[in-house]
Amino acid sequence: MTTTPVARLASLTYRYPDRREAALVAVDLTIADGFTLVTGPSGSGKSSLLRVLNGLVPHFHGGTVSGDARVCGHDVLTTPTRVLARHAGFVFQDPELQSVYPSVERDVAFGLENIGVPAALMRHRLDEALERTGIGHLRGRAVATLSGGERQRLALAGVLAMRPRILVLDEPLSQLDDDGAASLVATLETLAGGGTAVVVAEHRLDHLATLTGRRLVMLAGRVADCAAAPGNVAPRRSPADLSPRTLSTAPFAWRLSDVATGATRVPAVEGVSIDGRAGEVVALVGPNGGGKTTLLRTIAGLITPIHGQVERAAGRVAFLPQNPMALLHRSTVAAEVAWTVRGDPSGDGATSLIADLGLASLADRDPRDLSTGERQRAAIAAVLAGAPRLALLDEPTRGMDDAARDALCRVIGRMRAAGCAVVLATHDKNLAAAVADRTIAVGAGTAREITAVAVA
Repeated sequence: MTTTPVARLASLTYRYPDRREAALVAVDLTIADGFTLVTGPSGSGKSSLLRVLNGLVPHFHGGTVSGDARVCGHDVLTTPTRVLARHAGFVFQDPELQSVYPSVERDVAFGLENIGVPAALMRHRLDEALERTGIGHLRGRAVATLSGGERQRLALAGVLAMRPRILVLDEPLSQLDDDGAASLVATLETLAGGGTAVVVAEHRLDHLATLTGRRLVMLAGRVADCAAAPGNVAPRRSPADLSPRTLSTAPFAWRLSDVATGATRVPAVEGVSIDGRAGEVVALVGPNGGGKTTLLRTIAGLITPIHGQVERAAGRVAFLPQNPMALLHRSTVAAEVAWTVRGDPSGDGATSLIADLGLASLADRDPRDLSTGERQRAAIAAVLAGAPRLALLDEPTRGMDDAARDALCRVIGRMRAAGCAVVLATHDKNLAAAVADRTIAVGAGTAREITAVAVA
């Protein structure tokens, strides 16, 4: 492998528009071939650092910058992003925002068309990228019908097809099931071993145990090398005080009876008869595309089942979609939460909820200016404020660090104690182990309970 640095940052300081504090502070960093892992809490500057590598910082986001940044020999501060994109492939935290065309195959071809790859070679590159990411069977599907994990793989396929010199991935494991995560890690290992510089920012470190390389830690915009290799990181912990408990004979909060349902009127799951009680937490687990989100949306009433019956007890239903930006439209985090509890006398605890989720210092910030993990917490605060009787959460720990997940566990525990029924769709095993009273496996066209607790 070459010893020539692929990217070099020297005394780089960057500040977003209208922000007092710098997102990046005096960063001195050299990135060479192989694997580089970037860790750190939400809001520490990981995404900002990664976006320097393809020129989105500063060209797209604006702001003020000082110092020097070079990628593949190009001065980031003076080179257009369209030029940098030929060398730096980027997979964003929000794969929903990365798709351009409505079909999978067409979307993967988009980048190849932009860089002028000949048609004969384009077909080979496209096929290779689809197979490498495990979505060859989805090539004819509409992007709108994909699950969050499938969209994440689609975004990666579009980038891999372009064969970038440096591959940058921001939270690429956040919505992948175990098989998808293992496949991605194997792909990254092959790329890093073959001379591609691979840079990954991630909170789900357990899946990266097989990769060796450099580990960087970020805190308040500063970067430091960590002595621990990626494979030596400790697994995430679960709060011990939130272990599942024995359930009382509480009334039913929701029930599906012999339900067949699917977003396109073709059943994703069928023959489903499951239910949940007040004060009970139910976790839906299973592979990407197995039907977890479809079931969650059916319980919420957002999808009408093809046949079967859906019942919900009276009371407000709180629904958190996979993409938090679908919820956040107001100018500040506090305004989002205030809108939820407007006119609701049970909304007095909104300020406490913001604090419990670690958002007190961000209450006056525009949600669109937050990191993905911070936006996720803001969306959770916005939907859970007040006193919902049923809370439906789709991948609620997406983009969250350990501290944020622990805070969410405590909030869920208090909601459960107050009689709220909670259903969450998740790939986060630590979250499910910490809060779920029951676990339902969704996949292969059906849903079945795999754990249960005794009823008192």
